[in-house]
Amino acid sequence: MFKQRSEKLERIDTGDYTAEEYDRFLEDIRKVNRYAGDSRALRNSLIGALRNSSTDRFSVLDVGAGSGELLREIAGYSRKAGKRADLLGLEINERSARSILEESEAFPEIRAVRGDALRLPFPDGAFDYVISSLFAHHLTDRQISTALEEMGRVANREIVLIDLNRHPAALSAYKVFCSVFRISQLVRQDGSLSILRGFKGSELLDLARAAGFENARVERSFPFRLVLRISLRQPSRNPSSQAVQDVR
Repeated sequence: MFKQRSEKLERIDTGDYTAEEYDRFLEDIRKVNRYAGDSRALRNSLIGALRNSSTDRFSVLDVGAGSGELLREIAGYSRKAGKRADLLGLEINERSARSILEESEAFPEIRAVRGDALRLPFPDGAFDYVISSLFAHHLTDRQISTALEEMGRVANREIVLIDLNRHPAALSAYKVFCSVFRISQLVRQDGSLSILRGFKGSELLDLARAAGFENARVERSFPFRLVLRISLRQPSRNPSSQAVQDVR
């Protein structure tokens, strides 16, 4: 069961859910991000890089941003650090794209746009950093490599991809988490399948290499997250994401 990635699609990917289930899905995913390690993984990767940077202005694209939870983490950090942030969340789902704005009313530096991760609607070098969390496991291996190529095209400095470590203990822990936090049935089912669609560290490295990136590494983040970091080391360009139609 854990030797290879599952190819079974999640309900969230097939559209087999009601509008009410999807709203509850967004709410529960915020709990997952808060308590299951995504925020910690972000602090130890991108935010750590920003702390060590002398720049006072930066831009970030979050691909598959959900309701924008991680963008708000970045916005909170940038305000405390006195840095100016230009943050954009990309979602193919209109409801998710709008939820980014609805949940981020206190953060005008956060914008949202609908778009396809496999054909990002931005010019080359539009952002300093591109991040993606709990999105890659929804894709096939070939799609992941294509998405990474697109992320590398629009990023100047680094790609940070956070996803699930495919491990039996992760599945057991997730079932306990769902019981404790009364997670909805949709997220229980899809979350368990997400773990089976997750990765081993070597698999993420192979996918990065298939996309043409040799300067990649994978870090483990407690409890069961893998963080693929790809350093681009390209000269900085001026962010041009303002040319994209925002969701309003």
